[in-house]
Amino acid sequence: MNIPHVPVLLKEITDAFSALDEGVVVDCTLGYGGHSEAILEANPKIRLIGCDRDAQAVAFAKKRLARFGERVQIIHAPFSTVISRIDPLHVKGILADIGVSSLQLDLPERGFGFDSDVLDMRMDPTMPLSAYEVVNTYTQSQLEEILREYGEVPQWRMLAEKICKAREIGPITSAKMLAEIVGRGRTQGRKVSPATLVFQGIRIEVNDELGELSGLLRSIETAGLKRCLVGIVSFHSLEDRMVKQTFKAWQKECICNPFVPRCMCGGGHALGKIITKKPIEPSEEEIRSNPRSRSSKLRFFLIDGKRAHE
Repeated sequence: MNIPHVPVLLKEITDAFSALDEGVVVDCTLGYGGHSEAILEANPKIRLIGCDRDAQAVAFAKKRLARFGERVQIIHAPFSTVISRIDPLHVKGILADIGVSSLQLDLPERGFGFDSDVLDMRMDPTMPLSAYEVVNTYTQSQLEEILREYGEVPQWRMLAEKICKAREIGPITSAKMLAEIVGRGRTQGRKVSPATLVFQGIRIEVNDELGELSGLLRSIETAGLKRCLVGIVSFHSLEDRMVKQTFKAWQKECICNPFVPRCMCGGGHALGKIITKKPIEPSEEEIRSNPRSRSSKLRFFLIDGKRAHE
Protein backbone atom coordinates (compact mmCIF):
# COMPACT_ATOMS: atom_id res chain seq x y z
CA MET A 1 0.00 0.00 0.00
CA ASN A 2 1.44 3.35 -1.05
CA ILE A 3 1.37 5.61 2.05
CA PRO A 4 0.83 9.25 0.93
CA HIS A 5 1.44 11.00 4.26
CA VAL A 6 4.17 10.94 6.92
CA PRO A 7 2.65 11.48 10.40
CA VAL A 8 4.53 14.01 12.51
CA LEU A 9 5.98 13.35 15.97
CA LEU A 10 5.00 9.69 15.61
CA LYS A 11 7.35 8.26 18.24
CA GLU A 12 6.52 10.96 20.77
CA ILE A 13 2.78 10.36 20.32
CA THR A 14 3.06 6.56 20.39
CA ASP A 15 5.23 6.69 23.52
CA ALA A 16 2.75 8.98 25.29
CA PHE A 17 -0.16 6.60 24.69
CA SER A 18 1.89 3.44 25.31
CA ALA A 19 0.79 3.13 28.94
CA LEU A 20 -2.84 2.54 27.95
CA ASP A 21 -3.85 -1.09 28.32
CA GLU A 22 -7.61 -0.75 27.93
CA GLY A 23 -10.38 1.54 26.73
CA VAL A 24 -10.74 3.70 23.64
CA VAL A 25 -8.44 6.20 21.93
CA VAL A 26 -10.13 8.80 19.72
CA ASP A 27 -8.10 10.01 16.76
CA CYS A 28 -10.07 13.16 15.94
CA THR A 29 -8.11 13.85 12.76
CA LEU A 30 -7.61 10.37 11.33
CA GLY A 31 -6.09 11.47 8.03
CA TYR A 32 -4.40 8.51 6.39
CA GLY A 33 -4.22 6.51 9.61
CA GLY A 34 -0.53 6.80 10.44
CA HIS A 35 -0.91 7.78 14.07
CA SER A 36 -3.84 5.40 14.56
CA GLU A 37 -1.97 2.45 13.09
CA ALA A 38 1.02 3.03 15.38
CA ILE A 39 -1.18 3.39 18.48
CA LEU A 40 -3.13 0.21 17.66
CA GLU A 41 0.08 -1.75 17.10
CA ALA A 42 1.61 -0.52 20.36
CA ASN A 43 -1.54 -1.10 22.42
CA PRO A 44 -3.07 -4.48 21.42
CA LYS A 45 -5.95 -4.26 23.90
CA ILE A 46 -7.26 -0.79 23.13
CA ARG A 47 -9.93 0.15 20.62
CA LEU A 48 -9.83 3.21 18.39
CA ILE A 49 -12.38 5.62 17.00
CA GLY A 50 -11.08 7.62 14.06
CA CYS A 51 -12.70 10.72 12.57
CA ASP A 52 -12.06 12.79 9.47
CA ARG A 53 -14.13 15.12 7.32
CA ASP A 54 -12.20 14.25 4.17
CA ALA A 55 -13.97 11.32 2.47
CA GLN A 56 -10.81 10.46 0.55
CA ALA A 57 -8.85 10.13 3.79
CA VAL A 58 -11.62 8.06 5.39
CA ALA A 59 -11.63 5.60 2.49
CA PHE A 60 -7.85 5.24 2.60
CA ALA A 61 -7.74 4.81 6.39
CA LYS A 62 -10.46 2.13 6.30
CA LYS A 63 -8.28 0.02 4.03
CA ARG A 64 -5.11 0.69 6.00
CA LEU A 65 -6.69 -0.18 9.36
CA ALA A 66 -8.88 -3.06 8.13
CA ARG A 67 -6.53 -5.65 9.64
CA PHE A 68 -7.48 -4.44 13.13
CA GLY A 69 -11.07 -5.52 12.54
CA GLU A 70 -13.63 -4.61 15.20
CA ARG A 71 -11.03 -2.70 17.22
CA VAL A 72 -11.55 0.24 14.83
CA GLN A 73 -14.58 2.45 14.21
CA ILE A 74 -14.33 5.26 11.65
CA ILE A 75 -16.60 8.32 11.52
CA HIS A 76 -16.87 10.70 8.55
CA ALA A 77 -17.49 14.06 10.24
CA PRO A 78 -15.82 17.33 11.30
CA PHE A 79 -13.49 16.70 14.24
CA SER A 80 -15.26 19.32 16.35
CA THR A 81 -18.27 16.98 16.56
CA VAL A 82 -16.67 13.58 17.16
CA ILE A 83 -16.65 13.65 20.98
CA SER A 84 -20.36 14.49 21.05
CA ARG A 85 -21.05 11.50 18.75
CA ILE A 86 -19.56 8.84 21.02
CA ASP A 87 -19.97 7.44 24.53
CA PRO A 88 -17.16 9.03 26.58
CA LEU A 89 -17.30 6.37 29.33
CA HIS A 90 -14.39 4.26 28.06
CA VAL A 91 -12.37 7.01 26.32
CA LYS A 92 -8.83 7.01 27.74
CA GLY A 93 -7.01 8.97 25.04
CA ILE A 94 -7.75 11.74 22.56
CA LEU A 95 -5.42 12.81 19.75
CA ALA A 96 -5.86 15.66 17.27
CA ASP A 97 -3.32 16.57 14.59
CA ILE A 98 -4.53 19.98 13.37
CA GLY A 99 -2.74 20.07 10.05
CA VAL A 100 -3.17 19.57 6.34
CA SER A 101 -2.11 16.14 5.10
CA SER A 102 0.60 15.68 2.48
CA LEU A 103 -1.91 14.16 0.06
CA GLN A 104 -4.17 17.19 0.33
CA LEU A 105 -1.20 19.45 -0.30
CA ASP A 106 0.21 17.40 -3.17
CA LEU A 107 -2.92 16.52 -5.15
CA PRO A 108 -3.32 19.31 -7.75
CA GLU A 109 -7.11 18.91 -7.86
CA ARG A 110 -7.41 19.86 -4.18
CA GLY A 111 -6.08 23.36 -4.86
CA PHE A 112 -3.82 23.66 -1.80
CA GLY A 113 -0.46 23.83 -3.61
CA PHE A 114 1.10 26.82 -5.35
CA ASP A 115 1.14 25.07 -8.74
CA SER A 116 -2.46 23.87 -8.71
CA ASP A 117 -4.70 24.83 -11.62
CA VAL A 118 -7.72 25.09 -9.32
CA LEU A 119 -8.43 27.27 -6.30
CA ASP A 120 -10.23 25.15 -3.72
CA MET A 121 -8.50 24.31 -0.38
CA ARG A 122 -11.53 22.55 1.09
CA MET A 123 -10.69 19.66 3.41
CA ASP A 124 -14.25 18.48 2.83
CA PRO A 125 -14.99 19.04 -0.88
CA THR A 126 -18.75 18.94 -0.22
CA MET A 127 -18.69 22.16 1.80
CA PRO A 128 -19.99 25.26 -0.03
CA LEU A 129 -17.16 27.73 0.66
CA SER A 130 -13.95 27.32 -1.31
CA ALA A 131 -10.87 29.47 -1.72
CA TYR A 132 -12.26 30.64 -5.07
CA GLU A 133 -15.20 32.37 -3.32
CA VAL A 134 -12.96 33.87 -0.65
CA VAL A 135 -10.43 35.27 -3.13
CA ASN A 136 -12.97 36.52 -5.69
CA THR A 137 -15.95 37.70 -3.63
CA TYR A 138 -14.69 38.86 -0.23
CA THR A 139 -14.27 42.62 0.19
CA GLN A 140 -10.82 44.08 0.53
CA SER A 141 -11.38 44.71 4.24
CA GLN A 142 -12.45 41.07 4.73
CA LEU A 143 -9.33 39.87 2.92
CA GLU A 144 -7.18 42.20 5.01
CA GLU A 145 -8.59 40.72 8.20
CA ILE A 146 -8.00 37.14 7.03
CA LEU A 147 -4.42 37.86 5.96
CA ARG A 148 -3.67 39.77 9.16
CA GLU A 149 -5.37 37.49 11.70
CA TYR A 150 -5.11 34.03 10.13
CA GLY A 151 -2.15 34.34 7.80
CA GLU A 152 -0.12 36.63 10.08
CA VAL A 153 1.04 38.35 6.89
CA PRO A 154 3.25 41.41 7.59
CA GLN A 155 2.08 43.20 4.40
CA TRP A 156 -1.56 42.22 4.76
CA ARG A 157 -3.01 45.49 3.47
CA MET A 158 -0.80 45.68 0.38
CA LEU A 159 -1.37 42.03 -0.58
CA ALA A 160 -5.14 42.26 -0.10
CA GLU A 161 -5.11 45.28 -2.40
CA LYS A 162 -3.05 43.38 -5.01
CA ILE A 163 -5.58 40.53 -4.98
CA CYS A 164 -8.48 42.95 -5.43
CA LYS A 165 -6.79 44.79 -8.30
CA ALA A 166 -5.92 41.52 -10.03
CA ARG A 167 -9.48 40.22 -9.89
CA GLU A 168 -10.77 43.43 -11.52
CA ILE A 169 -9.19 42.17 -14.75
CA GLY A 170 -10.82 38.75 -14.39
CA PRO A 171 -11.48 36.05 -11.79
CA ILE A 172 -8.52 34.46 -10.04
CA THR A 173 -9.18 30.85 -10.98
CA SER A 174 -6.15 28.91 -9.77
CA ALA A 175 -3.78 28.62 -6.85
CA LYS A 176 -0.98 29.16 -9.35
CA MET A 177 -2.42 32.57 -10.31
CA LEU A 178 -2.85 33.56 -6.66
CA ALA A 179 0.73 32.56 -5.80
CA GLU A 180 2.08 34.66 -8.66
CA ILE A 181 0.00 37.67 -7.59
CA VAL A 182 1.15 37.68 -3.95
CA GLY A 183 4.71 36.46 -4.60
CA ARG A 184 6.69 33.32 -3.92
CA GLY A 185 9.88 34.98 -2.67
CA ARG A 186 10.71 35.31 1.01
CA THR A 187 8.68 37.57 3.25
CA GLN A 188 10.82 40.31 4.77
CA GLY A 189 12.36 39.01 8.00
CA ARG A 190 10.79 35.55 7.54
CA LYS A 191 11.89 32.25 6.01
CA VAL A 192 8.53 31.71 4.33
CA SER A 193 7.08 33.29 1.20
CA PRO A 194 4.13 35.70 1.16
CA ALA A 195 2.22 33.02 -0.76
CA THR A 196 2.70 30.53 2.10
CA LEU A 197 1.20 32.94 4.61
CA VAL A 198 -1.59 34.09 2.29
CA PHE A 199 -2.54 30.48 1.50
CA GLN A 200 -2.51 29.67 5.22
CA GLY A 201 -4.90 32.50 6.02
CA ILE A 202 -7.31 31.62 3.22
CA ARG A 203 -7.22 27.91 4.08
CA ILE A 204 -8.06 28.64 7.72
CA GLU A 205 -11.01 30.76 6.61
CA VAL A 206 -12.29 28.16 4.12
CA ASN A 207 -12.18 25.30 6.62
CA ASP A 208 -13.03 27.30 9.78
CA GLU A 209 -9.98 25.67 11.34
CA LEU A 210 -9.90 27.78 14.50
CA GLY A 211 -13.64 27.33 15.01
CA GLU A 212 -13.20 23.57 14.61
CA LEU A 213 -10.38 23.50 17.18
CA SER A 214 -12.36 25.66 19.60
CA GLY A 215 -15.36 23.36 19.22
CA LEU A 216 -13.25 20.28 19.87
CA LEU A 217 -11.73 21.77 23.02
CA ARG A 218 -15.17 22.75 24.36
CA SER A 219 -16.55 19.28 23.68
CA ILE A 220 -13.62 17.64 25.50
CA GLU A 221 -14.11 19.92 28.52
CA THR A 222 -17.81 19.17 28.84
CA ALA A 223 -17.76 15.45 27.94
CA GLY A 224 -17.45 14.22 31.53
CA LEU A 225 -14.29 12.19 30.82
CA LYS A 226 -13.01 10.33 33.88
CA ARG A 227 -9.31 9.84 33.09
CA CYS A 228 -8.04 10.70 29.66
CA LEU A 229 -4.78 11.80 28.03
CA VAL A 230 -5.35 14.58 25.48
CA GLY A 231 -2.67 15.27 22.88
CA ILE A 232 -2.94 18.05 20.29
CA VAL A 233 -0.52 18.79 17.46
CA SER A 234 -0.68 22.30 16.01
CA PHE A 235 1.17 23.86 13.08
CA HIS A 236 0.92 27.60 13.56
CA SER A 237 0.93 30.05 16.42
CA LEU A 238 -2.82 30.75 16.47
CA GLU A 239 -3.66 27.08 17.04
CA ASP A 240 -0.86 26.56 19.54
CA ARG A 241 -1.88 29.67 21.48
CA MET A 242 -5.47 28.44 21.70
CA VAL A 243 -4.37 25.02 22.95
CA LYS A 244 -1.90 26.51 25.44
CA GLN A 245 -4.43 28.96 26.88
CA THR A 246 -7.16 26.31 27.08
CA PHE A 247 -4.92 23.84 28.89
CA LYS A 248 -3.94 26.58 31.37
CA ALA A 249 -7.62 27.33 32.01
CA TRP A 250 -8.38 23.65 32.47
CA GLN A 251 -5.69 23.43 35.15
CA LYS A 252 -7.07 26.26 37.29
CA GLU A 253 -8.67 25.27 40.58
CA CYS A 254 -10.05 28.77 41.14
CA ILE A 255 -11.97 30.58 38.40
CA CYS A 256 -12.65 33.81 40.29
CA ASN A 257 -11.77 37.16 38.78
CA PRO A 258 -8.07 37.79 39.62
CA PHE A 259 -9.02 41.17 41.14
CA VAL A 260 -11.31 39.55 43.74
CA PRO A 261 -9.49 39.71 47.11
CA ARG A 262 -10.35 36.10 48.05
CA CYS A 263 -11.75 33.01 46.37
CA MET A 264 -15.52 33.00 46.08
CA CYS A 265 -15.97 29.99 43.75
CA GLY A 266 -14.89 27.38 46.25
CA GLY A 267 -12.15 25.90 44.05
CA GLY A 268 -12.25 22.40 42.66
CA HIS A 269 -12.63 23.53 39.05
CA ALA A 270 -9.45 21.96 37.64
CA LEU A 271 -10.07 19.43 34.90
CA GLY A 272 -6.63 17.89 35.37
CA LYS A 273 -3.03 18.88 34.79
CA ILE A 274 -0.72 19.97 31.98
CA ILE A 275 1.81 17.26 31.11
CA THR A 276 3.98 19.33 28.77
CA LYS A 277 5.22 22.59 30.29
CA LYS A 278 6.67 23.42 26.87
CA PRO A 279 5.47 21.98 23.57
CA ILE A 280 7.22 18.94 22.14
CA GLU A 281 8.82 19.79 18.80
CA PRO A 282 10.27 17.54 16.09
CA SER A 283 13.92 16.53 16.24
CA GLU A 284 16.42 17.77 13.68
CA GLU A 285 16.44 14.24 12.27
CA GLU A 286 12.68 14.27 11.75
CA ILE A 287 12.78 17.72 10.14
CA ARG A 288 15.46 16.50 7.72
CA SER A 289 13.41 13.45 6.74
CA ASN A 290 10.06 15.30 6.73
CA PRO A 291 10.50 19.09 6.30
CA ARG A 292 6.73 19.63 6.68
CA SER A 293 7.05 18.65 10.35
CA ARG A 294 9.17 21.75 11.05
CA SER A 295 6.43 23.93 12.55
CA SER A 296 4.60 21.20 14.48
CA LYS A 297 4.10 21.49 18.24
CA LEU A 298 2.61 18.83 20.51
CA ARG A 299 1.00 19.50 23.90
CA PHE A 300 -0.46 17.00 26.35
CA PHE A 301 -3.05 17.39 29.11
CA LEU A 302 -4.20 14.70 31.53
CA ILE A 303 -7.86 14.83 32.55
CA ASP A 304 -8.04 13.18 35.98
CA GLY A 305 -11.81 13.12 36.56
CA LYS A 306 -11.54 14.89 39.91
CA ARG A 307 -13.28 18.12 38.99
CA ALA A 308 -15.74 18.93 41.76
CA HIS A 309 -18.00 21.17 39.67
CA GLU A 310 -19.48 19.08 36.86
